[in-house]
Amino acid sequence: MIDATPEFGSQLAELNRGAANRTGETPDGIFLTHAHVGHYAGLVNLGREVMSGDGVPLWVMPRMAGFLEMNQPWASLVKERRVVLHELSAGSPVQLGGQLAVQPILVPHRDEFSETVAFRIEGPSRRVLWLPDIDRWPEGWTDWLIDVDVAWLDGTFFDDSELPGRNLAKIPHPRINDHLAEYSRVVEERSVEIRLVHLNHSNPVSCPGTRQAKRVSSAGIGIAQEGEFVGL
Repeated sequence: MIDATPEFGSQLAELNRGAANRTGETPDGIFLTHAHVGHYAGLVNLGREVMSGDGVPLWVMPRMAGFLEMNQPWASLVKERRVVLHELSAGSPVQLGGQLAVQPILVPHRDEFSETVAFRIEGPSRRVLWLPDIDRWPEGWTDWLIDVDVAWLDGTFFDDSELPGRNLAKIPHPRINDHLAEYSRVVEERSVEIRLVHLNHSNPVSCPGTRQAKRVSSAGIGIAQEGEFVGL
């Protein structure tokens, strides 16, 4: 599992449905991208009061590990060994069962409490990139897509019109509208499938049939759907 969302129960149920013959009450392991609430709050379900996890492996970057160890209720999960922390190093793959390799990639984001990473996941025959949160696309970011078959990219906002009264300069996700032509070009040049994920509730592309959703589709870009499956 990558990230433990507030919808942890349904997230785990979806994971079990997608994995052949898997009925585990807790995940076999979790990778965390960063310390923003939508990405780690679901860990509370591994506590004594809910699933009572037993040594669930939790792969995290160093600052993320420190955040969990120093702040409750996460610190209790670590102390009681509901979870066992495994520190990641940017650019260094972690081997899982001889079939999968997961490599963290540092990305620029609001890092008040921890680093932020994307994950490049390599299986026996295919590779994917999971990158749900980033402030901006740095120079050379398309190199992350080399030899990647499918990339899930931050699609939080379509444009700056979505949250009236809010200063969106303080919420610096790449706007889909600003990068749609670039995404389309990358799909063509890199032979990669791009799917937009992490859509804010205000984002019109989450509603099929809207003008914005049709523009994204016409550009050859996908919108991530619940339950979609990509074999590796």
